[in-house]
Formats: sequence, C-alpha cells, structure tokens
Amino acid sequence: MTTLICNCNRTMPLDVPALGRALGETLTEHTTLCRREAPAFQQAARSGDDLVVACTQESRLFVELAEQTEGSASLDVRPIHFVNIRETGGWSNDAAAAGPKAAALIAAAQEDMPPISLVTLESSGVALIYGRDEVAIEAAQRLADRLDITVLLSKPGDVVPRRSNEFPVLKGTIRNAKGHLGAFELAIDDYALPQPSSRARLVFGASRNGATSTCDLILDLSGGAPLFPAHELRPGYLRADPRDRAAVERAIAEAGGMVGTFDKPRFVSFEAALCAHSRSGITGCTRCLDLCPTGAIAPDGNAVAIDANVCAGCGSCASVCPTGAASYSLPSADALMRRLRALLQTFHKAGGSRAVVLFHDGEHGDAIIDALARFGAGLPANVLPVRVNEVTQLGPENIAAVFAYGGSGVAMLTRAKPKHDIAGLRRAVEMSDTVVSALGFGAGLVRILETDDPDQLRVMLDAQPAGIATSRPASFVPRGAKRGVLETTFRELHLAAPAPVDVVPLAPGAPFGGVNLNVEGCTLCHACVTACPTHALSDNPDRAMLRFTESLCVQCGLCQSTCPEDVITLEPRLDFKAWNAPLTVLKEEEPFHCIACDKPFGTKSSIDRVLAKLGEKHWMFQGANAKRLDVIRMCADCRVEAVVNESFDPHAAPQRPPVMTTEDYLRAREARKGDPLDS
Repeated sequence: MTTLICNCNRTMPLDVPALGRALGETLTEHTTLCRREAPAFQQAARSGDDLVVACTQESRLFVELAEQTEGSASLDVRPIHFVNIRETGGWSNDAAAAGPKAAALIAAAQEDMPPISLVTLESSGVALIYGRDEVAIEAAQRLADRLDITVLLSKPGDVVPRRSNEFPVLKGTIRNAKGHLGAFELAIDDYALPQPSSRARLVFGASRNGATSTCDLILDLSGGAPLFPAHELRPGYLRADPRDRAAVERAIAEAGGMVGTFDKPRFVSFEAALCAHSRSGITGCTRCLDLCPTGAIAPDGNAVAIDANVCAGCGSCASVCPTGAASYSLPSADALMRRLRALLQTFHKAGGSRAVVLFHDGEHGDAIIDALARFGAGLPANVLPVRVNEVTQLGPENIAAVFAYGGSGVAMLTRAKPKHDIAGLRRAVEMSDTVVSALGFGAGLVRILETDDPDQLRVMLDAQPAGIATSRPASFVPRGAKRGVLETTFRELHLAAPAPVDVVPLAPGAPFGGVNLNVEGCTLCHACVTACPTHALSDNPDRAMLRFTESLCVQCGLCQSTCPEDVITLEPRLDFKAWNAPLTVLKEEEPFHCIACDKPFGTKSSIDRVLAKLGEKHWMFQGANAKRLDVIRMCADCRVEAVVNESFDPHAAPQRPPVMTTEDYLRAREARKGDPLDS
C-alpha cells in the first residue's frame, strides 16, 4: 500500500513523520499533488502498489491521470482509495491536534470494501399522468414526444376537449397501486371513456369499478394523498402539487428522462432460512415489518420477502433483524466493522485519546461537515467521521464495536427532519446506551444529533460526553454473517468493559434474552423446540429433556405463542454468564418405559396424566375394559401388536338409545292411554 498525502498548498498542518509511524510507511509531504507535483502521483500509479490518496476534491483528476499513465494498473483491478483529511480535520480550529485523526482516517480507507450488487429496473416509457384538470393534460402534451402517455382524471370538472387526441384522456380514481419503475399495477374505480362527440367539455360514458392498468412510471398531479407510503422513495413515482408550478416543472423534467435501463444497489441481503417471522401459522418476529417505510417487506410463509426493486435502502430492517436474516450490503456488517477496527486502533497508536465516532451519510453529512470546515470551527480533533450509506442501517453491533475497540462515544448525524424514520435507530441507541452504561463506560455516550446547522453540529459535538475508554481494547477481526458478528462483538465488549457485570436487563424488543419456564406446568411436548427458528430451545434424543442456549435466543416470541400450556415467558436481557455457560437444562423427567419391551418413550408424568383422564372419563377403559389401559403403557410398536392380538375394537361402544321423533312420542302416548299407572 502506498499513501500519498498533500498539505493542500500549506493550508493544513501535517506531522508527516508521526503519520508515517502510525501507518507503518515512509511518507513524503506534498504541497500541490494535483498540480505541479502530479508526476509523483503518476510514478506511484506505475509502481503496482495499491494507492491511497488523501484528497477527495480532485479524485476525478487523479483517476484521469492514472488512466493516462503508461504502465499503471487498470482501475478495475487496482482501484484508488480516496480519503478526506482536509475538511474532516485539517481545516479546523483543532487542526494542530488532528494528526492521530488523519492517520486513523487513512488507515480506515485502506480497508477494502466488497463490491456492490445491483438491481436493474427497465422502463419503456409507458407513463400514466394522474390529475384532475388541465394541469395534467398540459404536462402530457409536453411529454408526449418522449413518453407513451395516458392521462387519468379523477372526478374532473369542466375539461375542454382537445382538437386532436395525441394521447388518451380517461376518467377514473386509483383505488390501489403497487409496483415500481417499469412494473406498476393499478386498480381503478369510476373508470370511463370520453364521448368522441364532447363539445364544450369532456363528457364521459358509463363508468365501472375494478378496472386494472399497468405502466412504467406515474406522474401524480392529482393533489390528493400519495399512492404509496414514503412516496418520495418509490422509484418511478413522481408527485407534485398542481398548484406549485415549480414543483410541476421539476416533475415533468424528471419524468422525461425515465426511459431505459436503471441500476440501483441491492441494499439488503436476505436469507429466508434464518428468518424468525412465523412457524406453523403462528406469528413471531415482526420487527422489520413494523419499520419498513416503503412497504417493501411482506409476509411470505414462515419468512418475510423483501422486494429489492422497492427497497429504498434505509437499512432499518437490517438494523433490527435479530437473526441476521436481513443484513445490510452497503457495506456488509463485518466489512464496516473492520473499518472501525482500523480507524480506532490507528487513532490510539498515533497518540489520540477520547475518540468519538461520528456516523453520517453522504448526502447530508458530507455537506454539513464541509460547510463547518470552510465557514466554521471544523470538527473537533477527537471526532472521527465515518461515512455510511444511511445512518439508519446501523445496528447495536456497530455501536458496541466502537467501545470494544477503545472508543469513548458514538454520535449519529441526521437531518433535523430525517429522510427515513429513525425509530429503529432510536431503539438501537437506547439499548446500546443501556449496555455501555451498565458495563462502566459511562452514561449518555450514544447520541443522535438531528441538525442541519453546521455551527450547531460543532456545539453538539463539543457537548458530547466522552466516557471511560477501555484499558483492554479488543483486537478481534470481525468475519462472517451478521448474527455471529453481533455475538462476538458483545462478548468482546464485556471483556473490555471497565466495570463488567454478568447481567444487563433490557427493554422489550431487544434481540437478546432468556426464557422463563413454569416447570410444573410443562409437559415436555417440545412444541417450543419445533417452533424455535434459531435452535435456542432443543431436546435430547436420549432423555426427556428441554434445553436452552441463551446466546442463540432472539426473543422472537414463537416459543411463547406456540406453547399449549402457556408456561413460557420471555425475559429480555444480556446475560454474559449464560452466554459462556453450556446448555441449560430447563426441565428433565424420567422417561416412561414400555411395559412390554422396556423401551423408554414419553415421560412418566405425561403417561400418568393420560391414564388418569381415560380411566375416569372414557367408556373404552372403564369397568371390565380397565385392562385396556395397558396399551397406553406400551410404545408404539407394542401397542399395535397388542391391539391386533386382543381384537381391540375401538368402535365397540355401548349402543346408544334410538333417536325419538315427535311422531314416536305421540305414538307412545296413545299406547299408554289405557294404562292406569299412566293416568
């Protein structure tokens, strides 16, 4: 790895020897790497080493130089890593103390991120313009040369007919809509065609309900309620208030370009086999369904299904998914945490202290950090910015990793009015703050900063409490699926804690916890074992036993809902002692042995309960037939043999009295008229 640094025409101080020691490299300080000293970059590009360039402003220029440099490797094979140390630290009132931060940001940039998987959407330009009046028709006229237009007017007033029909104008109200760019499906009521003889105004024929239509994109100028939840995030659905001419113009301009093939990231990876949504028709975990703002998630048998075409990438589902069935892909959980590891380890190696990690997105976070650096005080020297696709993608494992690796605080920067609902993020913040506080790091160390003001951001960061950093920072390298990374991170957090405790109580909905069993009421039917999606509850093939592994429990509630005796309750908590203990036996009974072959089957309490109920209430096992109870005391094989050998007829019930009709009663009464006893 070769790192190129530049003091940007001496506008920021750089302690180059200290940076080199922290990074394990011999560095050269440049002043105008993008101009007069560009040959130094080209020489590095020819070296064959992976390149890290500490400049993002001129990244496009450096890419062009690399492509033009003879002997340099293809950027597809060896991409250049760009990192911003200027706006994030060099341009700050605290720039003189920002050396450890610069080293940390460069080290984090050296971590490779996995490639992005894409989802392809295709649009042929079949467009529906939905409106009420001439505003929709005017928009259609302007788009007719680029799109295949249909206008649908909902409860129109007096609309003047056009002299020629370049596109159809219909009447109807959209009752239901689903789909995405290239594949919308609409259900329309009050659907009618206009009369060709319409003169001063459009006159429509007889209307009908239940019409259906498909299109590639929708331009909604109706002024009514949006057709979709989180409508601004639905690809292919454009909406503008017809009274706002500027908004209408923007929508028309955007609609005109929606023809062709479009790629979007596949934000979430999903593994249905890990999903704890339901079992046997009983609903368990609904965390992702409760939070998805776009309606991209729907029940699908025992699991849920995530429509990647509709998903807007907020990552709330991945943040709250307890099993790791849904995991964020931009980047994956383990890749992001490896970047955090490099960031914090290098920061402390370079002499930094009281590190606070600031998670932010690109669209809002980069802009506000840039403005703070150019026109304000810049970021504090101990605040390490980490860009993610969406802050709502962050889960408790990311927050816990910061403290496990030696951080002293975590802040998440969002808009004053967030683009995505941050309910899931708040839940992760509250749980994480509870855990780090209980483990002795300090209280109030995990915060959400909701602001659009750069100066206010600086005030908030100056007021950010920095807790007690661990004296035993973790060094583990996170690998693998999300749930495994989550468990490893919390184990390491407990080992690194300044004041570790064995049990941390958590609020309902937490992804960790135990089960409490009413032992007296449990019949060891093992319905809970069958329902448990993570195998936290298990049986023993050799003994009548119910066992529990707390580290695997995700508090989905399926065991509680499935239990026929209602003897299971959930207890959300982090029990580190239980995590490190072997399987816990919740209940164990002596098996019942077959009276014929002595093979163990069932449990003694269950067999005794069945015998008592049958002997008291069922005709087949009462009186002279009491010996038939022996078949209940036999295993399945011996029971069949006994029934066959003894001609056990389960249908030989005592004959019931015949059914009496009204005529039967009348006939009997006539027959008794002469009977003196009857009178």
